[in-house]
Amino acid sequence: MHKYTLEIFYSDEDEGFIGLVPELPGCTAFGETEETTLCELKIAIDLWLETAKKMGRAIPKPEGKELLQGIIKRSKQEMASS
Repeated sequence: MHKYTLEIFYSDEDEGFIGLVPELPGCTAFGETEETTLCELKIAIDLWLETAKKMGRAIPKPEGKELLQGIIKRSKQEMASS
């Protein structure tokens, strides 16, 4: 099980769900349902990590909690300045 932040959202243009892992550049997936997209995203993460290891690239440390805290902080700052 990986602890990376996942984003899944519906795309009207693609008529399906798009999933991405902000901490792993280019790691994305697509599905007709949120559940399918999540399954595809888990596969994409495994493949991304496997490829990075084979190529000797650095693997980002999961920072989901810190990433979320940064988003919340920016959101609060934007609301305060409005």
